Amino acid sequence: MYLSDIHTHTIASGHGTTCTISDMAKAASRKGLKLLGITDHGPGTLASGTSSYFRSLTYAPRKRFGLELLYGVELNILDLDGKVDMSDELLSELDYAIASMHAQNFRSGSVKENTTAYLNVMRHPAVKILGHCDNPAFLADYETLAYSARQNGVIFEINEASLAPYGYRGDTRNNNREILRYCRKYEIPVVLSSDSHGTEHVGDFTYAEEFVHEEMFPENLILNNNIPRLKMILSER
Repeated sequence: MYLSDIHTHTIASGHGTTCTISDMAKAASRKGLKLLGITDHGPGTLASGTSSYFRSLTYAPRKRFGLELLYGVELNILDLDGKVDMSDELLSELDYAIASMHAQNFRSGSVKENTTAYLNVMRHPAVKILGHCDNPAFLADYETLAYSARQNGVIFEINEASLAPYGYRGDTRNNNREILRYCRKYEIPVVLSSDSHGTEHVGDFTYAEEFVHEEMFPENLILNNNIPRLKMILSER
């Protein structure tokens, strides 16, 4: 059993979910989690949280239903320069950021171009996780990303929503295999993420866990149960 899930979404992300932070925390607590990260989509996503919503998270409770909460954001990468859809001032008030490519905000280019965008966004001190970079729609050079991630203190996620049958990104297994291969080579930790938009899948790593075990990825490089180390990585700026 894994004890943390740091890529989750609430009603503030749009996408039709009606679950609040309290709903998510209650569900996570019932499933035995000890740490929950709320990472609603950045303002560039249609119907997502406004700047005032993210600013208000500074005052949100850090403990709910017996578990600890972190408040972050899933940023949209906007261009090859790694520009994102939130100001540095506001990012400095959040605990961490996941940086992801989404079709509505980033036009996929060549492998080299997509890789360049990821490399540039990883230089931002708030960005600590590359979100679902296994997506076949945004192919990248995973060894180059891994090498840079090690230099910049960024980690990869193995995204449950990418690997589960209900996912919409297509077959991501080969890309995830490459990510794990180079994370093993460069000794980069990963985190299993539910990417849950609502309470149904929060803390659910059924397919991600099965995949990392099939690939015999070292358990000591999976951070979900090493909460002190995970929090340290997320807090480094």
